[in-house]
Amino acid sequence: MPGALSHIRVLDLSRVLAGPWCTQNLADLGAEVVKVEKPGSGDDTRAWGPPYLRDAAGKDTGESAYYLSCNRGKKSLALDISQPDGQRIVRELARHSDILVENYKVGGLARYGLDWDSLREINPRLIYCSITGFGQDGPYAARPGYDFIVQGMGGLMSVTGERDEAPGGGPQKVGVAVADLFTGMYATVAVLAALTFRERTGQGQHIDLALLDAQVAMLANQNMNFLTTGEAPERRGNAHPNIVPYQTFPTADGHIILAVGNDAQFRRFCTLAGCADLADDARFASNRARVAHRELLIPLLEQAMRQRSTHAWVAALEAAGVPCGPINRLGEVFADPQVQHRGMRFDLPHPSAGKVSLVANPIRLSASPVAYAEPPPMLGQHSEEILRGLLGMPEEEFVRLRDDKVIGTCS
Repeated sequence: MPGALSHIRVLDLSRVLAGPWCTQNLADLGAEVVKVEKPGSGDDTRAWGPPYLRDAAGKDTGESAYYLSCNRGKKSLALDISQPDGQRIVRELARHSDILVENYKVGGLARYGLDWDSLREINPRLIYCSITGFGQDGPYAARPGYDFIVQGMGGLMSVTGERDEAPGGGPQKVGVAVADLFTGMYATVAVLAALTFRERTGQGQHIDLALLDAQVAMLANQNMNFLTTGEAPERRGNAHPNIVPYQTFPTADGHIILAVGNDAQFRRFCTLAGCADLADDARFASNRARVAHRELLIPLLEQAMRQRSTHAWVAALEAAGVPCGPINRLGEVFADPQVQHRGMRFDLPHPSAGKVSLVANPIRLSASPVAYAEPPPMLGQHSEEILRGLLGMPEEEFVRLRDDKVIGTCS
């Protein structure tokens, strides 16, 4: 069955994570994605390892796990856009595309005549999505943007990590590049909104997405905690600023997440834990009171939680309808029966490794489901297909451009 975006072609001039995350989403939804990469080296993340994908004999294929995480379903065109012939080819591809995604520095593509103002003259229906660290304007526009820096500047690290006075206290970044990933997701939403607008008007448009903007926006309730009170939230480790108890607790053999969302759940938990009197105590009977008296309550709950193993607590709490869960390592995640049932890990054939294991897209569409046709491409794997097939380039011109190192192939 055709994917929801099987009628759409995407010209992907992005690299690293935020842009490729967006274009991988579009590829999963059925779009044809042409990924333009520098001949010889390609996307920076191809070299971001180890680890690297290995073939059946254990030999390193040169494809990093990082690169594999965000590039499936795409076609790789190795093209040197610093050369006039390369720029001409990008302009011709833009003429035949619906969407262009790029994450060059502000003004970086203008010197090649590949900026929004230049390409919309060629294709007024083009949706041109620019992803930068700080946006197309403002005092920081010229700065390069990196996820780690943006997590700090955008406030996320001020609310992530243990309290300063606690062991191991201090600011922490999140374990994955969430500023990049959220920006990629916002880019996906923006592109789909622009497509819908174009269906009604025939008009393309420019999308300006910044990592810092996305990072600030995603702080959600923490933003509103500050805007409502004028007081900046503090780091609380695994505790929640607005709900108690909603954090990790030590058990007899490890840790567990207890996520009590309302007073009825708290009462059921206290009964199960053998401390039913706490649910009747005015200091703890309501969530408002528990938040105000968390420093008194949490040590009492810690004593109770240490009496059973994590497995025993999970079984008992689930039976009682109290939200909880273990803290799994990734081996346990992919062995989890629910994760397996939902098909979150799958394999695709790979031209050099034989096969590659990948992580599924969580989107479930009933009429136009996500499909995975191709693994992340080898550098230049589709150069000839794109240039000779899509653009109708004569063989002699293709050979000349390959010999001049304007284009590259994987052979």
